[in-house]
Amino acid sequence: MYRFFAAAIAVFMVSCGSKETPAQAPVKVTSFTVEPKTIPVVFDYVGFAESPHQVEIRARVEGYLDEIGYIEGQKVEEGDLLFQIDPRQFEASVAQAKGEVDRQEAINANAKLTVERLQPLYEKKAASKKDLDNAIASELSSKASLESAQAQLLEAEINLGYTTILSPVNGYAGKANYRTGALVMPGKESLLTTVSVLDPIWVYFSVSGNDILRVQEQLQKKTVVLPKGKKEPEWIVQAFLSDETPYPYDGKVNFSSPTYNQGTGTLEARAVFPNPKAILRPGQFVKLKVYGAKRPNAIVVPRRAIIQKSDGMFVYLINRENKAVAQDISAEGWYEDYQIVTNGLKKGDRIVVDGINKIQPETKVEVSGEWTPATEKTKKSVSNGKNGE
Repeated sequence: MYRFFAAAIAVFMVSCGSKETPAQAPVKVTSFTVEPKTIPVVFDYVGFAESPHQVEIRARVEGYLDEIGYIEGQKVEEGDLLFQIDPRQFEASVAQAKGEVDRQEAINANAKLTVERLQPLYEKKAASKKDLDNAIASELSSKASLESAQAQLLEAEINLGYTTILSPVNGYAGKANYRTGALVMPGKESLLTTVSVLDPIWVYFSVSGNDILRVQEQLQKKTVVLPKGKKEPEWIVQAFLSDETPYPYDGKVNFSSPTYNQGTGTLEARAVFPNPKAILRPGQFVKLKVYGAKRPNAIVVPRRAIIQKSDGMFVYLINRENKAVAQDISAEGWYEDYQIVTNGLKKGDRIVVDGINKIQPETKVEVSGEWTPATEKTKKSVSNGKNGE
């Protein structure tokens, strides 16, 4: 019996020893082949909107407010009635000034006739030189009085015109600071409302000193190229509303301060945007992306392919044996779905994108396809949808 069990155990051991450990199946992954490309350099800022032309509507004559001719907060066109001040006393002043002009014209006409009568008499020695001189002086005096009366008439007409206050620009009118029946007058308290031009609209933002120094360093290394323009680089600006909705119109940078703000260490810049639907309003904050600069021959990899570690980051390269090999990299910044790599990779390197959580160094991999960025998938989807319409 003992021999039987010993033989059985020996046979079992031999049979177990003869079985080979099955080889681990390759892990299916998607790959990305490194290829230098020119990508845009994008700067992110937060800005606030401001009207490029805000007009203060003030009273220029004293009087009682008869009418408010606009809807507060709504759009007004150039020439639309905003306020009407009681014009009656100013109409009376115009009528009085006209009467004085007529009187002075009559006096001046009579003085001219007197000179015309005395001139031939003086030549015939029938009138004295003194009489002629007095007549000429009277004519000049009446002419001066007439000009003074005409000036007073002009002033009266101007003041009458000030009683009707029209919008000087196309824009949006604010609230009225006075109600009908109120006494308004020139001076510090003369502000009736404001009219703000909203199309186009300005958006101010601040550029940090660090951004400027970094771009200057990249320009020296020729890793960044600035946009071209007639005199200055032309920067394109895209705005995003508070809910991340893209603003439908692109803007352009039309001003940058030549000096730093000592308090913040930043440079003030301004972009101008078309605003036909008044989506942007003064005081509104928006997120901005500034385009124009380019990074030629940039090495980029999918952001999802990068693995963080305590002392940096790495990716998995796929070697000739289709095995994953860890490769340390250095990176700065990103663009869409890509991370910009400054060291560690070269043209032609293949890296693992999808499936990195299933592998470790020396893991055998099987490439199931090339990785496609989400932005390209979205573009294809939109394109297919349009083609199908």
